[in-house]
Amino acid sequence: MIKKLKKEKQNNNNSYTPSPVGRAGEGCRLVILGGGESGVGAAVLAQKKGFDVFLSDKGKIKDKYKVVLSNNGIKWEEETHTEALILNADEVIKSPGIPDKAELIKALHKKGIPVISEIEFAGRYTKAKKICITGSNGKTTTTLLTYHILQKAGFKVGLAGNVGKSFAMQVAENGENDFDYYVLELSSFQLDGMFEFKADISVLLNITPDHLDRYNYEMQNYVDSKFRVIQNQTEEDAFIYCIDDEIIAKEIASKIIKAKQFPFSIKRKVEQGAFLDENNQLVINTNNSNPLFMTIQELALQGKHNIYNSMAAGITGKLVEIRKETIRESLSDFHNIAHRLEVIGNIHGIEFINDSKATNVNSTWYALESMNNPVILILGGVDKGNDYSMLNELIKEKVKAIICLGTDNKKIIKAFGGLVETILEAGSAKEAVNQAYKLGKKGDTVLLSPACASFDLFDDYEDRGTQFKQAVRGL
Repeated sequence: MIKKLKKEKQNNNNSYTPSPVGRAGEGCRLVILGGGESGVGAAVLAQKKGFDVFLSDKGKIKDKYKVVLSNNGIKWEEETHTEALILNADEVIKSPGIPDKAELIKALHKKGIPVISEIEFAGRYTKAKKICITGSNGKTTTTLLTYHILQKAGFKVGLAGNVGKSFAMQVAENGENDFDYYVLELSSFQLDGMFEFKADISVLLNITPDHLDRYNYEMQNYVDSKFRVIQNQTEEDAFIYCIDDEIIAKEIASKIIKAKQFPFSIKRKVEQGAFLDENNQLVINTNNSNPLFMTIQELALQGKHNIYNSMAAGITGKLVEIRKETIRESLSDFHNIAHRLEVIGNIHGIEFINDSKATNVNSTWYALESMNNPVILILGGVDKGNDYSMLNELIKEKVKAIICLGTDNKKIIKAFGGLVETILEAGSAKEAVNQAYKLGKKGDTVLLSPACASFDLFDDYEDRGTQFKQAVRGL
């Protein structure tokens, strides 16, 4: 279906013509909003392609990025947006963190200036095949697992999107020495800024309520955003998805999908895709012959949600014609990322687990579902329109105490006040860990699984997880 690439250089054709979405040409003015990993990578690529580049960030730009901008002769500003230098752009690349309802973005749209994502822009300058992975949960794990499989198979492969070095920076650095594949983790915010970009293989893991504050609290808007991962795909492309997800199944039934479909399920048999057979054995089949068989006990990543993640990555490996033995070995020797159900240690019989990457309710549900000991749960942060009710049964069954780690915890206290006897509040990771340690007894698990974004008290989920780990090690 997806033909294996030959290991040879590919000559990029860097010229293009204007498109229906208003694509700017070389020599035009390109403005980049946001001076983080994504924005700076886009700026460097644009500079190399001959654009008149200007980068603007309303916040502070990190010193390491200022060095890159200066070394490449790129004009920039920080702690302000000078509209006179932005509203004269031919095209704008926007950081995923800037909402479309921001006044500056509204002004750009009003002037008819195209606003795109870094992914859309970088995709114009690479001939590499693109494997694009999205979903509300499990994106990073599945992206890294897929990358691991392709690397082990000997492909030249890049890792980008929401993880690793920015897609645009890698395209800028590689030039004609292109990768065979890019494995891209894509958030809904990145997908919203993608128009002509096309995935050769798209993966949709699941859809549960998340970021509803960015989508006017309309679930369908969020669903539509996630399904942008299949836009522009043709009959030559592949779409991998979880048929057990009710929202995905409902949407697929109402859509015309051109790409070849490869569903995966732990509840039913599928003809092409992945499923569990009557012996609880994982079966991956993409061409009605020579399927891959593997016991779920062999998987490096355990738990129901990780069976799904392994299925998606395994199907991808089969589609690019990687040997079954290589896929099986990769699925069994993969090491998961930091901040995702990361066991920190055991202190006086109390286990501490860092799941800081759980930034939505569904991620916390998966974490709690996998717990076998009484849990002291640390959660909270920036609420994104969360509905905590889906946690109620697991909270009643498994959680002995809750510690709220955020600046505004009223919603969490209201949601769980009648379900657990003890609910405390903490203003720092250290305070939360100390409180949890005092509450804990031998055989308990202290689980940081916040169900919320981190920006009220921390730089990001990594900073939150790192501070949690430091606090645990300081006990």
